[in-house]
Amino acid sequence: MRAVVTRVGRASVEVEGAVVGEIGAGLLALVGVGRSDTAAHARELARKVHELRVFPSADGERSAADLGLEVLVVSQFTLYGDTRKGRRPSWVDAAPGDVAEPLVAAVVAELRDRGAVVATGVFGASMRVTSVNEGPMTLLVDVPARE
Repeated sequence: MRAVVTRVGRASVEVEGAVVGEIGAGLLALVGVGRSDTAAHARELARKVHELRVFPSADGERSAADLGLEVLVVSQFTLYGDTRKGRRPSWVDAAPGDVAEPLVAAVVAELRDRGAVVATGVFGASMRVTSVNEGPMTLLVDVPARE
């Protein structure tokens, strides 16, 4: 699994003009699922995102878990787009929707089990994501880690 994680002052996601998820300060996680990903990968990705120490504090960096901050999770299969050849991305590494949807839901469930307040987009919908990036601080998180 893969996530692009951004520290935000606020973020929201709209579907057909209606806000379906929004958070204040916290993390925006765009989550992609690969063909070989499992529920164990989903749990590990949620743990890593929640425990990323990307928020400055007087005594060092803190995580969303440390600070009780919110997380907005938005599914994004395009994170597995392959652009190495030509001008048209290939999506062969992205999991099909029937595989990806329950794994994105597993990330959300694990974050909630860990005590996070989580907002989400709508799987498979055309979404408009708005964020106020802080820092900016944006990271790519891969599970399992890339070699």
